[in-house]
Amino acid sequence: MFQVFPTARLRPSPFYAAAVAEGMTAASIYSRMIMPTSYGDPEAEYWRLINGVSQWDVGVERQVQLKGPDAGRLAQILCPRDLSTCKVGQGKYVPLCNHRGTIINDPILLKLADDLYWLSIADSDIWFWASAIAAERGLVVQVSEPDVSPMALQGPKAEDVVAHVLGDWVRGLKYFWFRETEINGIPVAVQRSGWSKQGGFEIYLKDGTRGTELWNIFKEAGQPWGIGPGAPATAERTESGLVSVGGDTDDMTNPFEVRLGKYVDLSVPDDVVGIQALRRIKAEGVRRHQLGLVLEGEKPAPLGFQRDSILREGQRIGMMTNCVWSPRMKANIGYALIEAGVAAGEVVQVHRDDGLVAARLVELPFL
Repeated sequence: MFQVFPTARLRPSPFYAAAVAEGMTAASIYSRMIMPTSYGDPEAEYWRLINGVSQWDVGVERQVQLKGPDAGRLAQILCPRDLSTCKVGQGKYVPLCNHRGTIINDPILLKLADDLYWLSIADSDIWFWASAIAAERGLVVQVSEPDVSPMALQGPKAEDVVAHVLGDWVRGLKYFWFRETEINGIPVAVQRSGWSKQGGFEIYLKDGTRGTELWNIFKEAGQPWGIGPGAPATAERTESGLVSVGGDTDDMTNPFEVRLGKYVDLSVPDDVVGIQALRRIKAEGVRRHQLGLVLEGEKPAPLGFQRDSILREGQRIGMMTNCVWSPRMKANIGYALIEAGVAAGEVVQVHRDDGLVAARLVELPFL
C-alpha cells in the first residue's frame, strides 16, 4: 500500500483520492505537490499510452493567473514569443527565460480574455517571478494561483473518450486551443494538449472540490476504449523527443540548445525579459546542442540521480540528462547535452556507475 501524508508544504491534487483508489504505487514531488508516477505495472502503463488511452493526475501543473488591464502586457514581457496575434481560446507553448537567456520554465500560455491569462507551468515558482516582474514594472495586474487543476487523457483513443463525454466539437480543436464548458455542472476548460506525442487532451478542473467526480466521469466513459491510469513518467516522452525543463537543462541552458529556438521570436519588444541576451546568443552561435543517445546493452539501465558525463577520446564533451529503456526500440536511450561541434552519427562513451558504455549519437526524436 502506497502512503503519502499531505501537509501544508506537500499538497495533494483534487484527483489524489482517485489516484489512490486506482492503486497508485509511486509518486514524486512537483511544485510542492504529490504527482503520481506509477500504478504498479509500468509496462502496461506504457503500452496503454501507446495503443489506447491513459488517464493522468497532472494537477501539479499549477496555473499562474494574470488578471487586469496590464495582463496582456505582462504576459508578453514574460514570454520571448510574439503574443500579438494570440486569440481568446488559443494556447501557445512558451520558453520563459531569465535575464541571461537561461530557460527557467516552459509553460503553455492560455488566453481566456484580453485581460485574463493562465501560464500552465512546469515545476518552479513562476508565480513569484511573475509577481516580481509586474511590481518592478509598475503594471496594473493581479498575479495569483487560481483553483485550477489539469487532468490529462492521452493516447490514440483519448479523442474518442473526450468526444463521448463532451460531444464531437472537441474533434475540431486545434493543438493548444481550448474551450471553457461544463461537465455535469463541473466548470472546466478543455484543451488539446498533453506531455506526450500520442495525442490527447487536458481537462482543466476549475472547482477543486469535484476532482474525484470528474475523474470518475471519464473513467466510466472510457471503459469501452480500455482506459486505465497512468502518468507522464514513461519512456514515451524520451522516444518522442519531449524536453523536461529542469531535467534536461541546467542553470546555463538557453532555448536554442534544446531545440526550442522555434518558439523564440527575436523581434519582440526590447522590454521582454531575456530577449536581448537571446539575441546575443543567437548571433554568437550556441556552444552546446541536444542529441539523442542509443546506448549499448540489452538490459534496462535507467538514469539515477546524477547526470552521467559523456566522453570522446577521453575528454568530457557534455552530459547525459536522462536515460530510459525503450520498449519499442529495445535499447537504453537518452539525451545528450553536448558541445555544438559533436554531430549525430558519432560514437561516444557514457560514464555510468559500472564503467564506460558506448553510445551512438542520433537526431531527435527517436520515433
